[in-house]
Amino acid sequence: MPGPRVSFVTLGVADLVRSREFYVAWGWTPAQVSEEIVFFQANGLVIGLFGLADLAVDQGRPDAVLGMGAMTLAQNYPTEAEVDAVFEAALTAGASELKRPEPTDWGGYSGYVADPDGHVWELAMNPFSPPGPDGSVVLGG
Repeated sequence: MPGPRVSFVTLGVADLVRSREFYVAWGWTPAQVSEEIVFFQANGLVIGLFGLADLAVDQGRPDAVLGMGAMTLAQNYPTEAEVDAVFEAALTAGASELKRPEPTDWGGYSGYVADPDGHVWELAMNPFSPPGPDGSVVLGG
């Protein structure tokens, strides 16, 4: 049996066009776009945007009210300057500022933004697990 892995992350969104426009403005390039879903190719996984109601139906619970913000998606960068630049780019694209990047008590540097649907992104520099050239992180370096 394979170990832990994530192949796709699907974000439920209220307005697919608005969400696609946000991520494009943040510098992401859609890999596939249809009227129902947008896919972005990331380093080793795919991030999808899918309508909230359609996502609930797809999950087999059409009457569910899907929530936001109970999970954090993280992007790690090798320097504090890169964290700051991506943080500012997210705000310019339309993200909400949750916490400006600052030194952490664990020795890193981290801040948080939320996309237009409330999905929380942590933007961080972790000196103990720096990202490789493709952005992949291995715990402990």
